[in-house]
Parts: sequence; C-alpha cells; structure tokens
Amino acid sequence: MSDGDAVATDRVVVALDVGGTGMKCALVRPDGVVVRSERHPTDAARGPAAVVGTILDIAEALAGKARADGLTPVALGIAVPGVVDEARGVAVWSANVGFRDVPLRDLAVRRLGLPTALAHDVRVGGLAEARLGAGRGTGHVLFVAIGTGIAAAHVVDGTAAVGAHGAAGEIGHILVRPDGPRCGCGRPGCLEAVASAAAIGRRYAELAGGTPDGPVTAAEVAERAAAGEPLAGRVWQEAVEALADGLASGQALFDVATIVLGGGLAQAGDRLLVPLRAAMHERMTFHREPRLVAAALGDEAGCLGAALLALDAAGVLVPQEKR
Repeated sequence: MSDGDAVATDRVVVALDVGGTGMKCALVRPDGVVVRSERHPTDAARGPAAVVGTILDIAEALAGKARADGLTPVALGIAVPGVVDEARGVAVWSANVGFRDVPLRDLAVRRLGLPTALAHDVRVGGLAEARLGAGRGTGHVLFVAIGTGIAAAHVVDGTAAVGAHGAAGEIGHILVRPDGPRCGCGRPGCLEAVASAAAIGRRYAELAGGTPDGPVTAAEVAERAAAGEPLAGRVWQEAVEALADGLASGQALFDVATIVLGGGLAQAGDRLLVPLRAAMHERMTFHREPRLVAAALGDEAGCLGAALLALDAAGVLVPQEKR
C-alpha cells in the first residue's frame, strides 16, 4: 500500500441527515463505505436554536470518535429539509424543524473547523441515488421523493442542479389537475395535492365518507387496490395517472435516462411501478422513455448524499467505480 492509499484509508467525512423527527448520522470513507452510523432524535419541539445546538454537538462528537479510532475527519456534510440557500450555507426556512435564516454552515465551520456543505435533503438523496444507488452509471437522473409531499432532484454526471434561487426540483408543484384539490402552496391542482402519500389517504377518506378505524394510509390504499377493492382501485389509479402526467412533464424538461422513485410511496414496489410505467409509456411521443426504478438506498440516501457533498467540499473524489 502506498502512502497515498494509507492517507485515503484514514480519511472520513462526517455526515448528518436532519429530519423533523430524527437525525441519521455517519462517518463515511472516500470510497463511500460507512464506518460508523448513529441515529439521534431531533426533538424539533424544543425550538430551532436547540436543534442547531444538537446538530453541532453530534457533528463534533462524531469527529471526536473518528479521531479516537485513528481516523482523520476532513469535512462535514449536513442535509436539512425546507428551503436551503446552498451557496450561502443558510437554512432559509423549514416547517419541520423551525429554521428561519440559520447560517448553519458558518456555525458548523466555527465549531468544528472543517469544510462544510449544507444542502436540501431531497437533493442530497438524489445525489446518493445517482452516484451510489439505483441511478448509478446512467449520467442523467431525476430522483423523485414521494411522501407527505413530492420533490425532485435533477442530477447530471454526479452533480445536482440547485437553480438560480436554490429552489430547483419542486416537481410537486407542477399543475396536473386545474380543478383538483388545493395544495399547501395555495394553488389548486398541484401534483403534490393529488399524488403524494398524504393526498392519496385524504382522497380515499373523502370518497369513503370517513373510515371507522381512523385515517387510511397510502400503503393501505395500495393493498386494498391490489385486493380488488373498487374504491381503493379508483383512488390508486387517479394517483398513478397524475404521477405519470407530472413525470412526463419532467421528462420533457430534463430528458433523463433514469427516473428514480424514493420516499414512502415507492415502497409500494410493483404495485406502483408497473401501472406507472404503463401510464408513462402512453404519454411518450417523440421523447425518449426513461427507465423507471425504485430507489435502492432507502432512508440512508440523505446521509450518504450529505457525505458525498462533504467529500466534494474537501476536494476528495469518490472513485468512479463506486459511482
């Protein structure tokens, strides 16, 4: 082993994926291998200042554990939900965590003294899936996370587009049903208001006139549709058709090779992918039909993506064969 190989083996980055409920944290080598992983509660109810303190404490503790194990932390990557100004390193707004214009990158640099990257959680999830997961090797990837909301990341040759104002990827707010339900953004008919996991549950409850056992989840709607229940089948098909319209618009705009579906709804597997592929096929005219696949990295994607950004910030390249 050369001295260069030894140095590369000793280096790690600290990565945190911050959610409203919990944080996924890891030490990751330049080859993408996780050498330590932890989970911690976010406890967002304590307020944004307390959450920031926890983020910095955990990051500093992980860096300390790395050094204690003979490793050298070279950078920090943090993924957060909401609106993120990645160029300035500011968490602009987050309903889940309560952030309002928090200069998280500068705070982390002052505390840890490491190069730090701050990014949107869906964007880093897309980065990880494109480089290490289901989109690996395809060059042009659109990662679409479908959960309570719908958001996307467009990744080209391992780099995720940010946009002029840091707001690229809001595919959930493509208008698909002008007379549809009102979206949380205030406009009726957004893709998110029709085809997100939350929207599917709401639609089923609305048509059923309420359910005696409480709210029905999108996963339960998918199961009932597969079992032949007509109402669930109708709601599921409505969602699939709306998703196909939104993804077809995305393909017309970005011409990607692969669309990777992540988030809770993607866990429906073939119950979603098979009808969605058929609906997408019907909508393709002169556009090239993308490969449509489920995400491969699960809930680790955000943490791995944060690690990749940290490696980029430190000027450390993940070997091509790992991408």
